[in-house]
Amino acid sequence: MLPRFRPFLLPLLLAPLLAGCNELSYYSQAVRGHLAVINGRRPIAEVIADTATPPPLRERLILVSALRDFASSDLALPEGEAFRSFTPLDREAVVWNIVAAPEFSLTPRTWCFPFAGCVPYRGYYDKGAAEVFAADLRQAGDDVLVYGVPAYSTLGWFDDPVLSSFVQWPEAQLAGLIFHELAHQQLYLKDDSAFSEAFARVVEEEGVARWLRQRGDPAKLEAYALGQRRQEEFSRLLRQTRSELLELYGRDLPLAEKRAAKAAIFAGLQDRYAIQKTAWGGYAGYDRWFAAGLNNARLASAETYRRHLPSLRQLLAQGAGDLPAFYRAAAELAALEPAERAARLSALATVVTSD
Repeated sequence: MLPRFRPFLLPLLLAPLLAGCNELSYYSQAVRGHLAVINGRRPIAEVIADTATPPPLRERLILVSALRDFASSDLALPEGEAFRSFTPLDREAVVWNIVAAPEFSLTPRTWCFPFAGCVPYRGYYDKGAAEVFAADLRQAGDDVLVYGVPAYSTLGWFDDPVLSSFVQWPEAQLAGLIFHELAHQQLYLKDDSAFSEAFARVVEEEGVARWLRQRGDPAKLEAYALGQRRQEEFSRLLRQTRSELLELYGRDLPLAEKRAAKAAIFAGLQDRYAIQKTAWGGYAGYDRWFAAGLNNARLASAETYRRHLPSLRQLLAQGAGDLPAFYRAAAELAALEPAERAARLSALATVVTSD
């Protein structure tokens, strides 16, 4: 199973009024793209009742409706009309995101927007436009990643639809995506994507486990748990590589020597992954992650979505798995000043390590 990077792009309907000339075209495409998604919606109940709806799609939308009800009734996630409608797309992703980092840094560049704050990615509804912007960043010397995003959250500003880009996903992944995106409506911390994504991921993990237990399907529950274990093992590979790169980037070396050492470290990651695949019995679910190429931007993106996971998992455990209590505790953390919040998160991670 691939790491599922699902950042959200808040459509900024007022942004063209706030942007300078250089950014006007970017915001315009965001508005046009989002309106096309919103205007293409149909209520899921209507699509299910339509005799022209293909049976496989009808079955998936029935499942989505059950997941959406479960999210509110059992996970205490927001009520509302999000994921109560369906939009078919003519492409495999709804937006394409760009992540960039300097040649010798794992700190991603950020872009700042009204409402959403500063985030470590920039999204386009048109893949070609994303590639053009990415080419400019590469020309300037950055490591760059471009990847398709199957869904995004508007944080409650709009009633987000289910999209054809993910409706046919396996049940556990589909459930996780819906729970994850609804969690962003529950709590979103402006200017701190790492915290917001870890919060949503913890809700996702807990929600999927509860859903599968309720369904009484031990085989799917075990398969999900196996996928989670593999993700943790894969993340350990990335953390080792990250540590090696940070040490390298802090050294004062000739440019050619530094580039060669960087390439060797990434090659080492490839080698360790090959060993890990053998330990997994040949499971190749992360091959596509490597196929797109290794660079600082790819590692930075992975770090954003996993940095605070141990801390927030521990926060949920401290409340004995009570999700409303977890939401309140996470909101209290979000309300702290950045330095104090970082200290609290570090303390929670220390508890995990000591355990």
